[in-house]
Amino acid sequence: MNTSIVSEQQHRKLHPHKFALWVAIASILMMFAGLTSAFIVKSNQAGWRTFVLPNIFWVSTVLILASSLTMLMAIKAFKSRGMGQYRGLLGITFLLGAAFVICQVIGFNQLWNNNVQFKGASGAGQFFYAIAGLHAVHVIGGVIALLVIFLKSIAGKTKSYDAVPVEVMGMYWHFVDLLWLYLMIFFIILG
Repeated sequence: MNTSIVSEQQHRKLHPHKFALWVAIASILMMFAGLTSAFIVKSNQAGWRTFVLPNIFWVSTVLILASSLTMLMAIKAFKSRGMGQYRGLLGITFLLGAAFVICQVIGFNQLWNNNVQFKGASGAGQFFYAIAGLHAVHVIGGVIALLVIFLKSIAGKTKSYDAVPVEVMGMYWHFVDLLWLYLMIFFIILG
């Protein structure tokens, strides 16, 4: 058998880590679809209260969009073997992700201080805490993963130029970014 045909067939296959990530993304999407659907159903009931998003959530949106751009640039730098640039961009992505989480905590505190709490009549605020809080947990997981691959790149543990781990990290990071955009738009329109 021709080795170029085998190599091309292997190249076309979806890497197991990428496949696992797609399965995870699908399950996460189903969870958030269920939560936002429940929000829509509950919002039509009597006693529903709305709230206004604090401006800090706009800041966090800019931060996560910027982090998506730096992640994209980091992947490109890795593939062109620009390890110094890759490390720098990965570090910036990590810092932007951490800043996003900090802004989320500040925003939750502002909501809480504006009397958007769990007691009393149900409303959009309680759903926002649950939905945005779950998203923040996924971002925290991504920030931890970013830190791990950043530290590995500094420690010289990246001996081969296998782009799969970097691509998987990038796919996940872009996913949580796009998910946050969806949630912001959702809460602006229906919140």
